[in-house]
Amino acid sequence: MTKPNVLVMSSIWPTGLDTLAAGCELHRLDRAENKAAFLAKVGSCCHAVVMNGKDQLGAKELEHLPHLEIVACTTAGYEGVDHVALARRGITLTNASLALKDDVADTAVMLVLSALKHQVPGDAYVRSGQWGRNGPYPLLTALKGKHVGLLGLGIIGTEIALRLQAMRMKIGYFTRSPKNVDYTYFATATTLADWSDVLVVAIPGGPGTKGLVDETVLRRLGPTGTLINIARGSVVDEPALINCLRTGALGSAGLDVYLNEPHPDPNLTGLPNVVLYPHHASGTVETREAMTRIAVGNLLAHFSGQTLISPACGSAQPQGATP
Repeated sequence: MTKPNVLVMSSIWPTGLDTLAAGCELHRLDRAENKAAFLAKVGSCCHAVVMNGKDQLGAKELEHLPHLEIVACTTAGYEGVDHVALARRGITLTNASLALKDDVADTAVMLVLSALKHQVPGDAYVRSGQWGRNGPYPLLTALKGKHVGLLGLGIIGTEIALRLQAMRMKIGYFTRSPKNVDYTYFATATTLADWSDVLVVAIPGGPGTKGLVDETVLRRLGPTGTLINIARGSVVDEPALINCLRTGALGSAGLDVYLNEPHPDPNLTGLPNVVLYPHHASGTVETREAMTRIAVGNLLAHFSGQTLISPACGSAQPQGATP
């Protein structure tokens, strides 16, 4: 039986690569010096793509992939993928949210605690000797009873909600339509922000959500409110965020993602009321291995005619596999 041809757009965990190589013919675009020429040469024989969600897979790339059946993202996000074009051609899209959900949710909770409990300035207060010189640190506010708004309630957002609910915080959410959950539903991001003490961004990036958290949303969150972003930097209007944090229109923020990575705006990183993390929410050995394992598992399931592990929301249904 002929092995299916897989285009590797970005490097993946070595054990996953070995597993994939055992059953597929790999074409290493990630190693090509001239990627456009390499894609033009091998694209017509490829049945599948494995990629990072930030890699670009749009009309320009798809025209070189006439026999593409499935795209497997090793990440939760897939903002670099033209998923509308994939669906139009009946190409299946999968992602790895199942692998990331726990680590990313843990990081969201860390940022909530760090922002509300002033972990960074509190640490500095002890290290600098100010505690001894000036006395106790100023009083803060309790987490119990606070309103947490989830902008997105997918696999990762649900895990965040479960953790914060266990901390006796009240949960609200905004999605395109209500879900069968006991949390309070809001029809817009603005009304959710109005209700929230803490707003957690947990939705995919891409054109459809670009700048969704704008100045209006931030000002509705207010001078005692906190923004947490573990999604994508593009979802937040970053100049508006900087202005609101600087002027006190927004109380604080905890960020794992930024508009310009890995060189975030110094006007943002220099602010005292923001907790910063280097887009590392899923950065554990266990999760990175699992991300690759799910992506590879999706490809192998497709080519063997089995049920996919994690089709992305709204993607095309699995097509007939190429032997």
